[in-house]
Formats: sequence, structure tokens, C-alpha cells
Amino acid sequence: MRIYIYNGGEKLVGKSGVGQAIRHQREMLRRAGMATTEHWTADAAAIHINTVLPDSLLAVLSARLRGRKVIYYGHSTMEDFRSSFKGSDRLAPLFRQWIKFCYGLGDVVLTPTEYSRKLLESYGMKKPVYSISNGVDTSFFAPSRQRREAFRRRWGLRDGERVVISVGHTIARKGLPEFLELARRMPEVRFLWYGWTDPRLLPQSIQDAMAQAPDNVVFPGFVDRETLREAYCGADVFAFLSREETEGIVVLEALACGIPTVLRDIPVYDGWLESGREVYKAADVDGFEAAVRGVLDGTLPDLREAALTTARSRSLETVGRRLQEIYRREGILPEPEPAAVPAVSPLLFGKNSFTGPM
Repeated sequence: MRIYIYNGGEKLVGKSGVGQAIRHQREMLRRAGMATTEHWTADAAAIHINTVLPDSLLAVLSARLRGRKVIYYGHSTMEDFRSSFKGSDRLAPLFRQWIKFCYGLGDVVLTPTEYSRKLLESYGMKKPVYSISNGVDTSFFAPSRQRREAFRRRWGLRDGERVVISVGHTIARKGLPEFLELARRMPEVRFLWYGWTDPRLLPQSIQDAMAQAPDNVVFPGFVDRETLREAYCGADVFAFLSREETEGIVVLEALACGIPTVLRDIPVYDGWLESGREVYKAADVDGFEAAVRGVLDGTLPDLREAALTTARSRSLETVGRRLQEIYRREGILPEPEPAAVPAVSPLLFGKNSFTGPM
């Protein structure tokens, strides 16, 4: 049996978290011993759809005509559409109606966290909605002294020179204005923002903010995963100041590489990332500055071991097994013999993960 991972629109979303999630789905199923395909085959039992682009509706229709199950991934919400691109705030209510329509075409909806599951259900979704992490490749993203040294050589860093990084689209929702203000307050620290967004999509205020960035800020642009892994391993703090997320794959990658992490205190992290346990959280620039300075000068406790444990609990292998459980619950996979079911920690996906859709 195969799972059809629909790749329509992947070129458009390939540099985003959605594109990463699609690649994760292929790999987690492979590691779980399941075959995938990128077109309909006789043994394809279901289709995964990850985008809300118009071509996805044709893929749903094709599945219906074949009598196959549709698994729709709810990566986007109205809340995380806001403060992104030109006109996004005005279009957000229409976007909510569109994604509700698209997700409603699925037989089952999967979304990364309990927070995003509750948001989708608040839209009036009638189909079963499960929370399941996008996962992280802990065999690739892992601590490395060699990669730390390579990063410091790449950037010509002197002994004792500190670096703070962030990763994502260069948009307000990702916390770019706060990141730049933090850099202004800490001119002795180098700040790097990895990621790129077509300037034509950006509001003028963000374009101006980037043009007026302080001298200690560098925008390396979009980089390959090897370079990004090197940055996670080599930098001193990962400051992800996003105002809204459905999970944050880059957060999992950073935790898996063992970099001390500072986050904005937003609901998506409730229940799986606790301030002072795996990460440090704050609500504003004053708090971000206090947390970053505390990590850099060693006055705050080192949380990296707990962070690594959390990242490893969401490995692709573990999430792949969880995905198989959902397939069985939804009649896509047959039930195995009881002894053949691998154990999965209930800490993995939230309190409702093993009681079915809520």
C-alpha cells in the first residue's frame, strides 16, 4: 500500500515550513516502512494534501472519483495569515473562509499542535481534526562542535564574539521588527536572519525596516539545510520572535541542534515548551533582551538537555508511527496484531492525541 503525497504547488511553498512539512511526510513514512508516491497508483490508498491552492481541489476531486481517502494538512490559519504579506490583514477573513472550505474537503484534517487544532475547530470544522507534529529529522539536526567551528570560520568570528540568529520569512509576523530593535540594543552582538521573501510581497514598512537595519545585522537570505544546520550549531542564541505559529518547524530544528532558544510567549507553545524548562519566553523586546543577555552572560540556567529531549520526542520516526495510528483509526490501514503496535509516548502530541479527534 502507498500514500500519495500530492506535490502540486510545492515549487511555490518549497522554501516555507509547508514545503519542509511535505518533505518530512515522505521521510517519516519511509522510516515507518510505508511507501509513498507522487502520482496515483493502483495501490495508493489515500492522498496527502498540504496546500490550499486551487489545483489542490482538482486533486481532491481525483481522489473522490477513485474512492480514495483524502488527508488534508491544516498548516495555515487565519491568525498566522495576518501580518504577513501586502494586504494580508484585509484578506484574513476571506482566507479563513477559503481554508475552512478546503480543509472541509478532507476525510480527516491533520494539524501540528493542540493550539492549531482548537483554532480550526473554532471555525466550525465538521471533519475529524487530529494534532500531530510536523516532526524534526534528529538524525540530521543534532549538536556538533565541528559545525560550530565551521560556522565561526565562515563568519570570521573572533574569540568571545557572540551571534544571535533567527529563521523565517522577512515579515512582521515572524517578529522581524522586534529582532531589529533587539539588535539595536545590543550593538556588541552580531545578528543574522536566515530566510528570504520576495520584496514585491512585502509592505513598505518592512522594506524600510530592512533597509535601515543596524550595522550588526546581516540577512544571508535563503540557505540550504546544511548551511542552516551549521548556523543552529554555531550561533549562541536562536531568537524566534514570531507572533503566531501553528508549530514552528525551525524551533524544533534549533532545539535538536542544542542552541539556547528564546521565543515569544504565544499560545502555540503551551503544553510542550515551558519557559525555564526547554526555552525562555518573553512578551516584548524588553523581555527578549533580558533573556538573550541572560543566556549570553551565563546568568540563566542552561536548558539544552531538556530541549534536546523534547526535540527527540518529535523525531520523524516517532511521528511516522503516530501517523500510522491515525491511518488505522480512519480505516486507511488495517489494524495490526496487538503485539505489533509500537509504543509511542503520550507526551508527544498533547492530551487529546490518543482519544481520537475532538
